[in-house]
This record gives sequence, structure tokens and C-alpha cells, in this order.
Amino acid sequence: MAKEESKNGEQSSSEWKQFIYNPRSGEILGRTASSWALILLFYLVFYGFLAGLFTLTMWVMLQTLDDSVPKYRDRVSSPGLMISPKSPGLELTFSKSDKSSYEAYTKVLHSFLGPYNDSLQAANNVACTQGHYFEQEGVEERKSCQFNRSSLGPCAGLEGNEYFGYNEGSPCVIVKMNRIIGLKPLGNPKINCTSKAENVSLQYYPDYGMIDLMYYPYYGKKTHLNYVQPLVAVKITPLNTTGTSEVVLECKLQGSPNLKNEDDRDKFLGRVNFRVQIRD
Repeated sequence: MAKEESKNGEQSSSEWKQFIYNPRSGEILGRTASSWALILLFYLVFYGFLAGLFTLTMWVMLQTLDDSVPKYRDRVSSPGLMISPKSPGLELTFSKSDKSSYEAYTKVLHSFLGPYNDSLQAANNVACTQGHYFEQEGVEERKSCQFNRSSLGPCAGLEGNEYFGYNEGSPCVIVKMNRIIGLKPLGNPKINCTSKAENVSLQYYPDYGMIDLMYYPYYGKKTHLNYVQPLVAVKITPLNTTGTSEVVLECKLQGSPNLKNEDDRDKFLGRVNFRVQIRD
């Protein structure tokens, strides 16, 4: 019995060795060298064809794309609004007598408004005709219209107003409209803010919160160099000058029929809500 098992084991081992390499027929793993060469050649040609087809498909697709403009832009047809300084929950809380409570806000505003400095605008951008689109079709490198920081008045943070009114309890908030390539606002777009309570005075810079058409259309980051979007500064002055004042504001895009400001699915589409709490 033991001899038969030993003989069967030797026979099985011999069969495996012959399967791996058969010296009589020259087969390796059951195939001759020429058979293996044909199989490898077939797969080399097959996968080479697939790689070439994939490369050709990608090349054709890339020819339909513009490096500076997204192919599909139908998801967002109207811009949203956002404020600066931006804080968690869009709530600005500070004490006008405590510099440390608003210092972070003023630093953010100075950094944000840096590219709008009059000297940089004069050096990099051009003075455009107000009230008209600045269209530049067929030009590789588009020029940008000047938006001077000084046009924001006391909210520019320049000499004498370095703290943007936070030290006086009359803070400035910058409202900006998000960029959308190719957008041309119709009418006379402006940003208008309202408070739920009649306990606050609002001043706009530029006047009436107007957004000039000369900053449109926007051609994209790669071709529209040095572009700066127009801003509207809102100076918030509570009528109650003592104690704690809480102001809840909603700012909306108005005056343009193709700019939406009402959408239950997107609370930032054409509008922004924020809260300002001012303490002594």
C-alpha cells in the first residue's frame, strides 16, 4: 500500500514537471515557444490598438475644449453674493471699545482690498467708459477696467479710516458678486440691503450700491488678467449709539432682469444674509 502511494506521488510530480517543461516536445506550460510568441503578439497588438483608440478619443475631445472657458456653464446662470469680512455663520460680533475684538476683521478687509489700491489699478488696468460693456472678442489677452479702492469712501480703509468704522461702532462690510464667465447684466444692476428692524442707517459706496456695466463681460482667469470684480461697500450705523446693537441685514441684487435673487434651493443666489452685533 505504501509503495503504491509512493509510486503515485512520484508519477504526479513527474507530470507536473513535464507540464512546466517537456524536454521531448519543447513545450512550456503546455505550449511551444512559437505558440507563446503568437499569443503575446496578439495581445500586444490588441492592447496597443485599445491604447491608440483611447488616445485618439481623448485628443478629439480635447480639441473641442477651450483652455480658458468651461464647455458647459448652464448650472449657474446667475451669480451669488458674499461679504467680506467673512466669519462663521456670517455673524460679525465685536466691541467698538476693544480693538482686539475687531482687529481680525480689519486685517481681512485690508488684505482683500489690496489689489484695488489706486496705484495698482492705474499701473495694471485701464480707465473704461462707464455704463457700457467692455467687450474684447478675438483678443488673446484681455484688459481689465479700473476699480479704485478710493471709490469706497470711508469704507476704503485709507488714511483716517484704517479701522473701517469698527472703532466707531459704524462698521463697513464689502459685498461682492461672484464671477461668471460671459455674464452681461442687463439694466442697471445694484446691491440693496434691508434690515428687518428700523434701527439702522445704511450708506453705500459707490453711491446707491450701483454696479457699472463696464466690468462685464468677464472672460476667465487665464485670459482676463488683473481682473477685479466691482464691489459695493455698506456702512452700517445703528441708531442706538449706546448698549448693544444687533443688526440683521439681507442684501440683494436688484435692477437687472437677468440676475436672480430668489431661490429656495440656494440662499446665496443673488442675495446674502448676515448679522452684525455691536457692543460698547
